[in-house]
Amino acid sequence: MFLYRLFLVQSIFCMAGIQAFISSLGTPTYPSALFSTAKDQRNCNTKDLSEEEAIVQNFEENDPPDAVFVGPSNVLIYDTSLRDGTQGESISVSCDDKLKIARHLSSFGVDFIECGWPGSNPKDLEFFKRAQTELSEETKKKLVAFGSTRRKSSVVENDKQIAALVESAVPTVCIVAKGHKWQVTDILRATEEENCDMIHESVSYLSNVHGKRVFVDLEHFFDGFKFDEEYAMKCCQVAVNAGAKALVLCDTNGGTMPWEIEEVTKTVRNYFENEITVGVHVHNDCGMAVANSVVACKSGAGMVQGTINGIGERTGNANLCSIIPTLSLHVGSKMGCADNLSALTKLSKFVDEVMNLPHTSSAPFVGTSAFAHKGGLHVAAMERNPDSYQHVDPLKVGNEMRVLVSELSGRQNIIGKIKEAGELVGTSDKEVQQWTERSLAILNRVKDLENIGYTFEGADASVHLMILHASEGYCPKFRILDYSVMVFDNNVDSVSRLMKAANKESKPTARATMKVRTPNEGATEHIDHLEVSDGEGPVNALAGALLSALTPSYPTLESIELIDYKVRILDPEAATAASTRVMIDFYDKDRKVKWTTVSVDKNVISASLNALADGLEYALINKEESDECTLFE
Repeated sequence: MFLYRLFLVQSIFCMAGIQAFISSLGTPTYPSALFSTAKDQRNCNTKDLSEEEAIVQNFEENDPPDAVFVGPSNVLIYDTSLRDGTQGESISVSCDDKLKIARHLSSFGVDFIECGWPGSNPKDLEFFKRAQTELSEETKKKLVAFGSTRRKSSVVENDKQIAALVESAVPTVCIVAKGHKWQVTDILRATEEENCDMIHESVSYLSNVHGKRVFVDLEHFFDGFKFDEEYAMKCCQVAVNAGAKALVLCDTNGGTMPWEIEEVTKTVRNYFENEITVGVHVHNDCGMAVANSVVACKSGAGMVQGTINGIGERTGNANLCSIIPTLSLHVGSKMGCADNLSALTKLSKFVDEVMNLPHTSSAPFVGTSAFAHKGGLHVAAMERNPDSYQHVDPLKVGNEMRVLVSELSGRQNIIGKIKEAGELVGTSDKEVQQWTERSLAILNRVKDLENIGYTFEGADASVHLMILHASEGYCPKFRILDYSVMVFDNNVDSVSRLMKAANKESKPTARATMKVRTPNEGATEHIDHLEVSDGEGPVNALAGALLSALTPSYPTLESIELIDYKVRILDPEAATAASTRVMIDFYDKDRKVKWTTVSVDKNVISASLNALADGLEYALINKEESDECTLFE
């Protein structure tokens, strides 16, 4: 939902302070001969009003998307994940995927959703066609079609990609134009005036003839401003005179520093005053994209373009999952999506999932490690006050605080994990003292295990099992009595074996035999199950045998999937005698939850079976404690 009058009062006071500061810097002058219409001849119906009156009139006379936005008080969020974001390496999305993501972006509350370049490929043409019938009216209002100015030496009315923008049937188009003199003359191979004509004719045709809201992305603008300031500003003026609603200043090569972003953005903002929204579009080649975007907003930019999770070409675009919460929680900017900030982490993970990308655990605000605490000193301090080691409440962005367990942990880390399994912790002084003592024993075991190669930071399920096994009355749901694995093959050439498997159905290469003991419900005796399973390799065969043995007693295991299996050699110098760490990820289709277990052994088969058994035991945990346990009789 776009910004409304609710923000006007605060905007007035913020704008007054910003403009006073900008005015103190002085205003550069540009010869009127550079522009087709000089500054004092602009059609600006607010020039005789005070700054406060101009802001109010601006919002009253224009629909919110067409009002002039000035940062940092009010900022429009423009998402380009579905266009610029898909230029990232290994990123490809179907038309169905684009429609799904567009719905989520709209629901989250971004102001504009750039969905593709309809003149460049059939997929984007399909998207804009399907969007008219498959997306809600609210979402369709936010869609943007991307394109460029008319081609050199062509007539705008006959330009095919301009026609595709018109036929996209969306209210807003964003066209890229050269804002760098050298790029115009040496790369585009056009004259300076020809480039200005391309900008003016394209914007005017789309805006005045076809009624589109037109934004202009001035490509290479910051580099162009440093190269030839007057020509860069001339390109801006031409776009404004033609009817553009926003000037988007682009750091296309990603090499502009924050202090340069600040200076240039202030210059443009100060020159055009309240006539047009100034936006910013930066890339992350120097790791500055988020900082540059925030600095631009602090310098008066009222629109920021970026992508979810910072996806994009080369090193990526500006990461909206960092920019949005930073502007909202640290700068105090008003944005249409601010009320939905608690859905940010969910949106971030959704986009990664649809694009088949691994979620970055260390991502600020939305990563699983963003509010994870490992050091014992930190955890102890946070027990007293969570603000001691975190800059915002993770719930504000839909994330959660996590306590990690490792050799660097203290007892508070373990106690924190015990509290997560709250059904195991009593309230009496005696029970609390017991768990304090147990936590020390668990901590020592964690340190011993990590010393031989275990890592529990990504395997919370294994930590929970250690806590369960340390609690009184807990009885495991099953016990593996023994197992054996036989591997068989008639071809030791892995290359030819894989080539044959690609051409026909592969055959089992391993057979596992396993005896498993489970409780006998309603009786004091147990049941022993002996199962045999064939599989594609020994671990696959073991998983089949174990599930075959457990499913009759625990049918809920039918909803459990093994979704990832990782093996790492811990001491390569030991060669074939090296210890191996195995981590297995599980997913419960019914409960929609994931968990990970870990095991280490010099025998990769044993390590795999231990992690597998722990994962299935974790799946079977319930809150009831057994009075008797017959599995170890």
